[in-house]
Amino acid sequence: MPISRLCPSVPQIVACTQNDQTGSKAVSGRPKGSPQLNRWSRARAVRSGKKFDRSTLRTQPPEPNTPLSQFPLPVDPDDAANLDGADVMTVKSIYMVSDGTGWTAEHCVNAALGQFDYCLVDRGCPVSTHLFSGIDDTEKLLEITKQAAKEGALLVYTLADSQLAMAAKKACKLWGVPSTDVLGPITEAIASHLGVSPSGLPRGASGLPLSDDYFRRIEAVEFTIKQDDGASPQNLAKADILLTGVSRTGKTPLSIYLAQKGYRVANVPIVLGVAMPRTLFEVDQQKVFGLTINPLILQNIRSARTKTMGLSSDGRSIYSEMSYVREELEFAGRLFAQNPLWPVIDVTGKAIEETAAVLLRLYHDRKNKCTMSKISKRY
Repeated sequence: MPISRLCPSVPQIVACTQNDQTGSKAVSGRPKGSPQLNRWSRARAVRSGKKFDRSTLRTQPPEPNTPLSQFPLPVDPDDAANLDGADVMTVKSIYMVSDGTGWTAEHCVNAALGQFDYCLVDRGCPVSTHLFSGIDDTEKLLEITKQAAKEGALLVYTLADSQLAMAAKKACKLWGVPSTDVLGPITEAIASHLGVSPSGLPRGASGLPLSDDYFRRIEAVEFTIKQDDGASPQNLAKADILLTGVSRTGKTPLSIYLAQKGYRVANVPIVLGVAMPRTLFEVDQQKVFGLTINPLILQNIRSARTKTMGLSSDGRSIYSEMSYVREELEFAGRLFAQNPLWPVIDVTGKAIEETAAVLLRLYHDRKNKCTMSKISKRY
């Protein structure tokens, strides 16, 4: 009985044999399997530990008595990623080593990986990252470097201690580990520019005196929390930055993010039919920033918020009705138009960091008296 009848799920194999005597080719009459199915079969074979010869595009016909278990079965599409152009997906490792928290190394690597989304997401070239923080002695550093050499990993390090950084550089060179020193070159450049030597201590190391910047950030966070959602309007003049916008435009998270950078922030909500505090118009208008958002996105956010608060089982209330959302956004728009010195930032699709970057650029342009070609533009 033909194999295909015994096991219909086995892919049909195109045989290509050569006649020993005449050199003529005899091709099996069985139909050719689909290329995608063949790729899945090759993937299953590779994962099972078999070596795959890329030069062999056709499988030799099985011996008559070959057990069916030796045939590679097709792989479920969800099991195997898209294998176009590659038969094996090898996970590439990136080791991040720091003698501090590792924040700098991690964010630098993540920022760089963002340039390869087209590959990481669409073409299936997986990457695994490993963070090793608080590495403050050579022995630990060498152990990590040895492991990176065994795994074929890239080693990215931010080591404030110059001796540790030198040890990492030598070890990577010795064992052939590709490496990148993120902190060293810029530290040397700044030291040369300032004409002073670096401390060699990681940021936040014990024993370092607390700087004025540290206390300024603590004070900014405390002030911002007290001024959330329009509280204590009499203190608006003390804020560095004033945010205003309708509910759920991200005023509070943006305020806290800016406060952690040392800015005292107050936020004032815009509510349909509710008068804005008089002090908002009495403070320096160069410090006020408006926030807006796409009405459909805002409605979805408010519906989810309504469900979370238990105000409605289906997320429907006047607060999240599209008619009310549009009316409130139009009310805010009229207020922004009446105050043309307020830049309006559209937060639709923006992360908090992106909105903060736009806002701080505008803030410092104004503070440094830079010319702004367009006031009251939506950013």
